[in-house]
Amino acid sequence: MSPAASVSSSAIVADAASGYHHLKIEGYSSLTALPNGQRVSSCHFTIGGHRWRIDCYPNGNGQDSAGHVSIFLFLDEDVAAGKGQGHASAAVITGRTQLLWQGMPRFAKWEALEQSRHLRHDSFNIRCDVTFVNGYKVRNAEKPAPDAVLVPPSNLKHLGDLLHTGKGADVVFEVGDETFAAHRRVLAARSPVFSAELFGAMKESSTNDLVRIHGMEAQVFKAMLCFVYTDSLPEMKKEEEGAMYQHLLVAADTYNLERLKLICEDKLCKYIDVCTVANILALAEAHHCNVLKNACFGFLGRKANLMAVMASDGFEHLNASYPSVVKELSAMHSLT
Repeated sequence: MSPAASVSSSAIVADAASGYHHLKIEGYSSLTALPNGQRVSSCHFTIGGHRWRIDCYPNGNGQDSAGHVSIFLFLDEDVAAGKGQGHASAAVITGRTQLLWQGMPRFAKWEALEQSRHLRHDSFNIRCDVTFVNGYKVRNAEKPAPDAVLVPPSNLKHLGDLLHTGKGADVVFEVGDETFAAHRRVLAARSPVFSAELFGAMKESSTNDLVRIHGMEAQVFKAMLCFVYTDSLPEMKKEEEGAMYQHLLVAADTYNLERLKLICEDKLCKYIDVCTVANILALAEAHHCNVLKNACFGFLGRKANLMAVMASDGFEHLNASYPSVVKELSAMHSLT
């Protein structure tokens, strides 16, 4: 008989604290008139038992960063060397420092910031995330606990397999030229609209297991079904994502899938440009997506962007369908 194998284990555990601070920069156009190297500072905030501040140099902290906004995180207290280690991120700030500060001298170039949706009403926001590591602890054990339970992460793959195989399906949806087999109880549990259609007063005939879907493309319905079963969306081609998220937002609102609607709203905020903003703004207004609407208004807050969009067919549709939105834009720019 072979001797029993020796088993041991240990763990390195970081003694860390995390938090974040929101900083709003107002009056951006006036602040850029400050000379190179001059800073403005946030109020102090505490994370991990230490006092921090954010320093902003609207015209760069040095000659190499003139014409840029420079941002630095500063540990504003006396700390013994080697006591701790701070890590922070403000938008795209990354890195690690052992003592006083870290940041980006070229955090944002003026031209890029002024053309982005982040600058709105002459102000923009920065979120600075800080993780402060005071040290590390080592935990040692000769043997793992024999009754230790390893809990795997949440996984709805089996429900996705159920959709893919159609096993036990009791309803079929016809969308255009395609059909999709599904499970009434799964759909009803996820969507109150499906619940009413399949089990409530809106149910058609008890002998009719075929439901026709009108006004929706087959690939959109398929993606929505994937979300219903797996709480995630299928992979999409990059060039199709913008249009798909618009269609999925409408589908999510139709079937009261609130999380899917919020996901689409968040995604569409990143697809706003001169070619898409009019259609996305109309969509946001029609489906009460306030964050998406504000993102569109932020982009159109730049008069050059608004002028380019006003020449498009999409703007004509927006004006015809939602004249109140165009009036809001006009008031924002004091247009006549």
